[in-house]
Amino acid sequence: MPSIPENILQVRTRIEAACTLAHRPAGSVTLLAVSKTCPPDAVRAALAAGQRAFGENYVQEALDKIAALADRRADLEWHLIGPLQSNKTRPVAEAFDWVHSVDRLKIAQRLSEQRPDHLPPLQLCLQVNVSGEASKSGVAPDELPALAQAVAALPRVRLRGLMAIPEPEDDPVRQRAPHALLRSLRDGLRTQGLDLDTLSMGMSADLEAAVQEGATMVRIGTAIFGARARPGPAQ
Repeated sequence: MPSIPENILQVRTRIEAACTLAHRPAGSVTLLAVSKTCPPDAVRAALAAGQRAFGENYVQEALDKIAALADRRADLEWHLIGPLQSNKTRPVAEAFDWVHSVDRLKIAQRLSEQRPDHLPPLQLCLQVNVSGEASKSGVAPDELPALAQAVAALPRVRLRGLMAIPEPEDDPVRQRAPHALLRSLRDGLRTQGLDLDTLSMGMSADLEAAVQEGATMVRIGTAIFGARARPGPAQ
């Protein structure tokens, strides 16, 4: 069975190949290793392979992991990519570097109010429901502009871009459509004066389609850490 460092190398090779196909610089896409349900030792193994950014879905699990890896905090960048309830915003504001799953102004306001002054601004992405699934989190595309403008005006946070978790699709051509929509929405916000540089999209199964449509951050879990210890949205 390949090791975590070997898996990271393989994923980075996939990213580089996708960038070449899309005529993009290899360094234009950041690998976010989705470490949800993985033990701290797995994160340490990825760190040893040069991986720095890690994504977590479950707040309490992530906080325990951040504490267990406190000795490497300066080398780590922690991203919350799972749903965030308003009663859990304070520990997230205090412990994380990024939150990708903001879909309501109330959540962003609480993160802004609760971000400690001694820390850099919390980096935010707005999660967009690009597939229109009733069961999927995310702001509707037609409600996005108003939310983006309101979040961008908040102190102690910085709106960086958009995130989406499209409905699974096996066909490589059809995989590109929701990613293209997210890019179009980001470009539209740019024309409204918002300085957005991040498209958090693409997972283990659709990495290449996402990169072709402009992903700047791909969230890869299974291809690095293997099958999950408990059910959860695939990353």
